[in-house]
This record gives sequence, C-alpha cells and structure tokens, in this order.
Amino acid sequence: MGARGLFTARASGMAGIDAVIAQSSYSFPRHMHDQYGIGLIDRGSQKSASGRGPVEAAEGDVITVNPGEIHDGSPIGDRGRAWRMLYFDPALMAEAIGDIREGGGATFELADPVIRDRRIASLFARLFQGLIDTGTRDATVLCHDETLLILLARISGVAVPDSAVPRAIGIARDYIDSDPVAPLSLFDLAQLTGLSRFQVVRGFARATGMTAHAYLMQRRLQLSRRHIARGMALAEAAAASSFADQSHMTRLFVRSYGISPGAYAAARAL
Repeated sequence: MGARGLFTARASGMAGIDAVIAQSSYSFPRHMHDQYGIGLIDRGSQKSASGRGPVEAAEGDVITVNPGEIHDGSPIGDRGRAWRMLYFDPALMAEAIGDIREGGGATFELADPVIRDRRIASLFARLFQGLIDTGTRDATVLCHDETLLILLARISGVAVPDSAVPRAIGIARDYIDSDPVAPLSLFDLAQLTGLSRFQVVRGFARATGMTAHAYLMQRRLQLSRRHIARGMALAEAAAASSFADQSHMTRLFVRSYGISPGAYAAARAL
C-alpha cells in the first residue's frame, strides 16, 4: 500500500457514475470535485471540514459532497479508514432529482455531509455492489434504476405525493406478464405508462407489494419452473428465462420455493 493508501477505481454499470474503493490513513488537503459524491464508511472514522461545517463520520455512516464544495479529510486514530464512494455527474443527478420531484426543478444540493441511517447505508451498499458487478443482464439495469431513485429520494428528503396510479401500474404489470424475458428498463415502463420513473417505482410497490424488478424476477422464475417441469436442462431453463446464469436462477428458486431447481427437476422425474 502506498503512502496515500490503496485506491481502486471500478467500472460502473451505469453511465455518469464512477465507483471508488479506498482504504487509507492519508490526510487529504482542501480540494473539491466536479461531481456529487455519496459514500459509505466501512471501517474506522474520519473528520473533515466541509462546505457545510466540520463533521465526523464513523463506520456505517453515509458521507456526501456537492460539486465545487471545498473539503478535506483526516482519519481519527491510527487505524486509518476504509470507504466506498460513488461519484455522480451533475447531469445524471439533475435528471434523477427532476424525476423524483415530478418536474419541480432539478436544482439540488446534498444537505447533510454525514447521514446516520441504516436504511440509506443498506441502499447505498446494494447500489454500489450492483454497479460494480460484471456480466449482469438487462433486468439488473431496472434494479439499479429503482435503487438509485429510492436512495436519492431518501437522502434528499424529497416529499413524494401519495397519489395512487393503479390503472397505469396495471398497464406496466400486463406488459411484464406478456413477455417477461424481454429487455426492460425503468425508462421503458415510464414511457409506457406516462408516469415518471419514480412514480413507477412507488406506484408499483404500492399496487403489488414489490418493486417492478422483483415482480419481473418472479415472472421469470415462474417461467423457469415451467421449463424445468417440461424436462428442460437447468442451464437451458435459466437462459430461456433470461436469468444471468444458472446460479442466479438457483438462488431465487431456493429463496422463493424452498428447494433447488435440481431437487424440483428430480421430483418431477419420479
């Protein structure tokens, strides 16, 4: 590990987002970024002078920085600290926040330099891991979009109208039912229903009890079960149902049905 520690840039699965994994005892001088930054302290703690005042962040805390905000950062203690960061291009952030606010304008500033909220930390960790995983298929894009919008809505504290949109969500659900293996994004569902992407996220969860991505995965899982019941090989059933691979299908199969696809296939063969 060098004098400044270990910093690893990882490819992100979404345009306009950079991912960094870091562990360091280095004290950063005052500097700034031209992107929004949202991160999670994984180990240790640090203190910093931000544009929003002096702060301290510890393990499990979410940290944020705005474009052009002058800040520094030093570890607390001798162990250094480890953290993960996602950096968002302002144009992507403006689009997402404008969508959440349903056309209410995208001028936006992250208000809190440190956020102590387990739900937000969990959302960030899920989004970060999903973005740096490689070899994923189309449904993951839908999952990333949902997670990003929910994360930003919770961080920003944007008030979201509770207006129900059952008819539009019914259209979205029928569309998924008609062809669950087709490539699908949150933008596609928004275009289809005439809703914003965030309205789709919230409305689908209210109407069905799960997100659009989770619903799509259930439909693909049901399709894979039918393929297996007809004697299709497990790897072929996974591919025909548009799962990333057989292990992806197996994880969801066991989680939903309590048995593995192999055990199900063997029982059907008796």
